[in-house]
This record gives sequence, C-alpha cells and structure tokens, in this order.
Amino acid sequence: MAEAQSEARRIGEVIRQARVLQRRSQKDVAVALGYHQSKVSRLESGRGTEDVRVLREIAQVLDIPPQRLGLDAGPADPGTEDMRRRTFLAASVAALAAPPSSTPAHHDLIQVLLPGTSPAASGHFSGIDELRERARAVRRMFCMCDYAELEQTLPGLIADLRQAVGGSSGSAEASGLLATAYQTSVSLLLKRADQGNAWLAAGRAMAEAERSGDPVVLAASVRVHAHVLVREKHSAQAVNMVRHIADQLTGSYDQRSPRYLAAVGLLLLRGATAASRNGDRETTQDFLTEAQEVARYVAFDRPDAWANFSPTNVALHEVSAAVSFGDAGIALHTARPLMRRHIPVPERRAALWVEVARAYSQQGRLADGYQALRIAESCAAQDVRRPAVRELVADMAARDRRRALPELHHFSRQLGVPA
Repeated sequence: MAEAQSEARRIGEVIRQARVLQRRSQKDVAVALGYHQSKVSRLESGRGTEDVRVLREIAQVLDIPPQRLGLDAGPADPGTEDMRRRTFLAASVAALAAPPSSTPAHHDLIQVLLPGTSPAASGHFSGIDELRERARAVRRMFCMCDYAELEQTLPGLIADLRQAVGGSSGSAEASGLLATAYQTSVSLLLKRADQGNAWLAAGRAMAEAERSGDPVVLAASVRVHAHVLVREKHSAQAVNMVRHIADQLTGSYDQRSPRYLAAVGLLLLRGATAASRNGDRETTQDFLTEAQEVARYVAFDRPDAWANFSPTNVALHEVSAAVSFGDAGIALHTARPLMRRHIPVPERRAALWVEVARAYSQQGRLADGYQALRIAESCAAQDVRRPAVRELVADMAARDRRRALPELHHFSRQLGVPA
C-alpha cells in the first residue's frame, strides 16, 4: 500500500512539473481536459490517479511520455489497465486516509479521533467550568488563525472531555462541549486540506451532539458535516442536509436565544456555500435571504464568541457565492464596503481578502489579486499558508507567464509553491 501511495504521489509530481514547465495554470489544463480545476489539483496531489483513461488524456494534453505516468506506450491491454487501475485506486484511498502533515501535533489530534482509542486525559481539570473555558479558548484560537497552537491544544481538551463524558459525573453539557471540540477539529482539518480525518471528526461531533440533546449543538455539527461534504464535491447532498435541519429550526426569531440564532444563521450560510458550489443560484439566494433575516436579531462578531455570526458574515458569504458563480464584478462590488469595515475576527478578515483575490484573479487582475493576498497575510499569516490559498497563488503565478510581477513569484516561493 505504501508503495502504491508513493507511486501515486510520483505521478502527481510528474503532472505538476509538466504543467509548470509549460507555464500553464491548473484551470487552463482542466479546460483542455473538460474537467473542473479541482480534478487537476487532486491529480497533482497524488489522488484520483486510479483512472487510467484520465491519465492518458492528461499525458496527451501536457505532452508527457506515457511511461512517466506508469502507462504502456502502446495500445492498452484491458487486463493490465484494469490491474493498474485497482492499484491506483488503492493508492488514492491511502492518500485520502493519510494525514498531510507528519508533525507530532497533527498525529496527536488524529489519534484522539480514531475509533476505539481511549486517549489519556491530563487529569488537571477541576470541573465543567474549566472545561467550558478551555473549549472557549480553542474556539478563539481558530478565530485568531493560530492553527499551530490549536493543533497542539485540541488533543488534550478532547481527551479530558471524553473522560468527563464517560465518568459518573458525565453530563449533557460535557457532551455538548465535546461535540464543539470535534467541530473545531473539523474546521481545522479542512484548513489543513485533510478531508479524510475531517470525516472522522464530523462523525464524532454528530454522535456527541445527539447525546447532548442540544439542538444548537446539533445544528453546528450538521454545519461542519455539510462543510466536509462540500469539500468532497458532494454539494447537492450538503444542500439537502442543511435544508432538512434548517426547516426544523427556522422561524420565531424574536423568541430565540442569541446562541440559537447564531447556530441557525451559520447553518444557513453553509447551505448558501453548498448551493453556490452546486451552481444553484436560486437556492443560494434563498439561504442568504433567510440568513439576513436571522441577522436582524443577533450579531456575534468577536474572536471569543461561541459562534461568529452577524450581518457582516452574511455579506462575506455573498462575496464568496458571487466568486463561486464567476461573477467577479458583483463580488468586488459587494466586498468594497466590507474592505473599509473593521472586522474583529482575523479569520473572517483574511477570508474576505482571499475571496477578493480570487475575484481579481478571475478578472485577470493579478497585481490587484497579489495585493489582496498580502493584506490577507497581514490579517492572518497562518491562514494564507493553508493549501487552498497556496493553490491560488500557484495558479496566479503560473498565469503570469512573462513574469511581469516578480513580487508575486517571490511570494509564491515564500509559500513553497511553484513560482
């Protein structure tokens, strides 16, 4: 299995190098193949290499000798091709399950998520009040984009919460706090582009949310589950899941607690994201309109808030949806008032400027896109170094074929992506 995984990664690197040497963007290659850009991205990361037909197509588009992709130079033999396809499928599954980082902190986090494990608790907590404060602290770390510290802190918190839930003093609140810790793990793992382990965390979050019996915690767990579905290109399923739960929770907003409203609002925004990724404008607008209604009654806009939901966050998702639909002009028009507004949460500030960079990139305004990315970096340096943003920078650098923006290529090298 390790050998197959190594071969898949080797093939991905061959594809990436061929594309970069030809100064072509992932989007350009994807258009030539008739696929979405994400398909090329997955191939370059060593995932999705189980389809020999696709490998032959990309070899032709990038003028790669078939042998370098593990293909026969002559006509394909069905039996051989099928055996190779199964080998590549095994490699892709291994790549999905393997964490993208080998740091001790990442390993520790994965260990507390694995089924059947019973991590050792620290034994240093005095009760539910302290656990509540620690859960609030990890949420703040995420909002401040302190991902390295968060990755080190989450395992101990989860271990202590699991002990509290399993002990004689276990309570519904402890289950709710544990679900929240798992939800934060999902968000962090998705930032790290580790969808495989995000699934584990999402499943555990849902189980603890149901055990807590708290509809607010359940809504938050559904939200992160839908987030993973979107990342894995199952946007339609995510939309259906969000709609089903939201239908049970929406309405009577003037009679709801702020915490309840924030959870519902964020769930609706996740539905808007899923619908926009699915190309469904009408459903996207429906979710955004309902979220705007919720935002009339609540505004949580602080790094230490249980959930960050406000009219500002709704507007940020309007920008993101416009970018998803390729409406760069609308996205930039919507973003301009936000650019001048103080957004207290660094993760949200960075998200705004990354979406602005994507919009500029869609318009071919690479210099403006680069400036937007540098502003995002000033808001949250660790957030700009996550794989999704690094991929955007690599794509922009590849499109600057005449190297008219040396600062963009220098930035690309700083992030460790092809210049």
